[in-house]
Amino acid sequence: MSIASSLTIAQPNPDGSLPVPAAPDAAANAAADALQREAQLEALQAQVAQLQEILAKPLTEILAEHDKAKEAAAAWDSFGAMWMLSQRAMRRVAMDLAAQQGVSEQEVVARALAYANQVLNVEDEDLGGTVAPAQLAHIARHKAFLRKQFR
Repeated sequence: MSIASSLTIAQPNPDGSLPVPAAPDAAANAAADALQREAQLEALQAQVAQLQEILAKPLTEILAEHDKAKEAAAAWDSFGAMWMLSQRAMRRVAMDLAAQQGVSEQEVVARALAYANQVLNVEDEDLGGTVAPAQLAHIARHKAFLRKQFR
């Protein structure tokens, strides 16, 4: 690049003064702003395409998907209720048996937490075969959350 190609000839203002050249950062900022606007435009175009894909479906298909989602949510809700009831029942059995043996509720809870932490922190711990491989895989997917719960 020659010096002549990098020079800019300033045109004088009508009053004879020379304009102040723009800061070199202004051009870089303008380019960065243009790239950012372009990225935002692409993101918006992708969102519009997704919405058009949804809107292109027949309403019956959209409603069928919604109904399936509601059925799945209801099934998980029922499963959660069943799980909670079984946990409460097993807790009651554990507390009754502990009381018969003179073990306090605090000791039962401490042992339960220790077993939970053992599953969360020891690889392939299945509590003597009481946790199925599929259940261990499910637990593994949620270890970060579960570790917070079983401190």
